[in-house]
Amino acid sequence: MKRFDSSRNRFLTILTLGLLSALGPFSIDMYLPGFRDIAESMDTTISQVALSLSSYFVGVSLGQLLYGPLLDRYGRKKPLYIGMLLYLLTSIFCSFVVDVESLIVLRFFQALGGCAGMVSARALVRDIFPVEENAKIFSLLMLVIAISPILAPSMGGYISSTLGWQAIFISLALLAIIILIAMYFWLPDGNPPNKKLSLMPRPIIHEFLAVAKVPQFYTYALTGAIAASGLYSYIAGSPYLFMEVYQVSEKQYGWIFGIIAGGMIIASQLNTLLLKKYSSEKIIRTTLTCQVITGTLLVIFTWLDVLNLYTTIALIWLYLGTQGFVFPNTSALSLAPFSKNAGTASALMGAVQLGIGAVTTAIVSSFDNQTALPMILVMFLCGSTAFLILNIGSRNFKRRNSQKIKTSTCK
Repeated sequence: MKRFDSSRNRFLTILTLGLLSALGPFSIDMYLPGFRDIAESMDTTISQVALSLSSYFVGVSLGQLLYGPLLDRYGRKKPLYIGMLLYLLTSIFCSFVVDVESLIVLRFFQALGGCAGMVSARALVRDIFPVEENAKIFSLLMLVIAISPILAPSMGGYISSTLGWQAIFISLALLAIIILIAMYFWLPDGNPPNKKLSLMPRPIIHEFLAVAKVPQFYTYALTGAIAASGLYSYIAGSPYLFMEVYQVSEKQYGWIFGIIAGGMIIASQLNTLLLKKYSSEKIIRTTLTCQVITGTLLVIFTWLDVLNLYTTIALIWLYLGTQGFVFPNTSALSLAPFSKNAGTASALMGAVQLGIGAVTTAIVSSFDNQTALPMILVMFLCGSTAFLILNIGSRNFKRRNSQKIKTSTCK
């Protein structure tokens, strides 16, 4: 386990991990204000442009399954450097596309590169910090991740309106360069390479299945993934909701997106305080209950057509604020049973999350009916399903654990 020479080194390490984690939100959120301009320049619709968001989620989901074994086999940093270089190149290529089909394809490969940062950041938290600190470190990373949706859309709105949407992808390439420099100077190596780990398909699949069969993993990983899909549904539907239904400008959309993301920042920092008094599971259960209630109100009020711009923002702010509690706690509880294969577990957790996210964003885009209802319904279903999985799954694996304890006591 890493012993930090000073609090400054610890801070720089956490900052670098935060930048790696923030690359995904920046890649997703920064180009959202440019959807309308991208659609106009490519002579297509906003719903078609939104499919490039779905392809990004698919790329991240599949890419994490690829990087998990690589991170365990070759160490954390070598695969990370390769992924970041791929992300840098595809970001530049995205700025030159002239049709939506090419954008959709390039976003897939951009995601394959960028997801290396997401997987390695989670695995490195497990590698270099004590297990009892993991939820706290994930909360700090959540702060960086939550700040990203505030900065990214606002920056994207200004860049798109002044320099054109192409400049957004050039900005993402510059961000990748900054992260590469930070990695070189401040990022520890983490666990050493496991040269005994085979990269043949059968052992890799066996390793993933071994992780997936752990009840604590699949309960909290699915809970976090499905709850997070409510956020991805919002991301896919919000450009149309705010810029078409409520007719806000690109800059105004960026500010609205930032205000809503502010709820996640507040929640993530409250989470660090609550962890001193309450367990991670209790926090998850309480906040998911709030998410279900808020989702229900959103469905009812949207169906009755009584929401305006401000009430919509307020309810979505409450709904998404719960992510600041759910993400760090489900991540910590999912990875807690693993040490040597934390990279594989981290990859599988992320793949499940983004895979479900890809499906939900595609559903929101496909069922577009010129209203907010498809987005709101998917958000409600995500919160409700996550709540059910948490309650059923945690009850089952706690019962199994208690039975094991009784059996070992009798022996």
